[in-house]
Amino acid sequence: MAATKTHGGNMMLVNSAFRGAKSFSLIPVSLTSPYVEAMFDPSSGILAIITKDKKQSFHMMPRLDDFGSPQQVKFPREDGKTVKEQRVSVETFNEFYLSEKSDIEAFIKLFAVNEKDFGYQDFLNVDLEETKTSPILTAE
Repeated sequence: MAATKTHGGNMMLVNSAFRGAKSFSLIPVSLTSPYVEAMFDPSSGILAIITKDKKQSFHMMPRLDDFGSPQQVKFPREDGKTVKEQRVSVETFNEFYLSEKSDIEAFIKLFAVNEKDFGYQDFLNVDLEETKTSPILTAE
């Protein structure tokens, strides 16, 4: 008896842009998808996957005045920021990052309904000598 598949096959590959560069994304085509989206960063060869699971995490956010505008500091701080900030607990989606080409291909083959018809392989040929630190991995 064949095993019943209980996951995958519920996202679709689409053309997109990532930070101004031609790329691809995966979007859900079914409510059974455990992911909100996945985005490929062609400059680093990383696939960022955003899950439906949420978590509480702390982020530095601008401190706002009574009118909703960011409060300015009198003198720029050492890090160059010119607005006051405060630490706030925010509900965010869990994220995962795949950097190995074989892992990215396995993920696409498992979840993309159109993986055979979409030319995602062209994007995966990233020259590792030319890659740089991805801005998706650094908090701003």
